[in-house]
Amino acid sequence: MLAFTNSTEKQSPTVIGAGCKVSGDIKTDHTVQIHGEVVGNITADTVVIGRGGRVIGEVKTPVLFLHGCLEGPATVNTANVFSAAQMTGTLSYHTLNITGNTGLECKLQKRKDKEK
Repeated sequence: MLAFTNSTEKQSPTVIGAGCKVSGDIKTDHTVQIHGEVVGNITADTVVIGRGGRVIGEVKTPVLFLHGCLEGPATVNTANVFSAAQMTGTLSYHTLNITGNTGLECKLQKRKDKEK
């Protein structure tokens, strides 16, 4: 029995829990939720970096939800950046949604290529 799936679901999210530290790259066709720390690159369908979450590395995803800390570049279609978010590096995006005052110290770069 998988913790996040049932008989009708064919995929489950990858969850890095609070207090957990992972060193290495993560690549999946599903959602990745980071509530702990990842030192490595993440490629996924959706990436959620929670309030206590921290990623040190490159993120490539169609959809990013940033509540926590990202140290490194991100290439996304849609970036959703929330009030507690912190980021350094370059955020390359098609659509950018910012809620509240964030700790962004990154370069914002509007993508000119077509969305995938």
